[in-house]
Amino acid sequence: QLVESGGGVVRPGGSLRLSCAASGFDFKYYRMNWLRQAPGKGLEWVSGISNEGGVIGYADSVKGRFTSSRDNAKNTLYLQMSNLKPEDTAVYYCSKWANSIPEGAAGTQVIVSS
Repeated sequence: QLVESGGGVVRPGGSLRLSCAASGFDFKYYRMNWLRQAPGKGLEWVSGISNEGGVIGYADSVKGRFTSSRDNAKNTLYLQMSNLKPEDTAVYYCSKWANSIPEGAAGTQVIVSS
């Protein structure tokens, strides 16, 4: 199970830190991803991180503004988001996969608005 948290409403230029708590599988052995879905749009891959914490990459749209990390001792994945823009408004999900999310995933909503 993956449970995202940390979303909210923030002004442009602001920051948020998302968390994803993992349970029910051996988190430390899995590459993990952040994805997002903006209103009326499809699922977009945001970032990937290796099982040991090496960053695999970021979408061009967030490069230089978002930082992905993990704490395997706490079974938790993080996404530090800074210099947020209105186009970052979306529901954010964590996933083992780069192109899909678990069925029934709730995600955490981020709204960037002045």
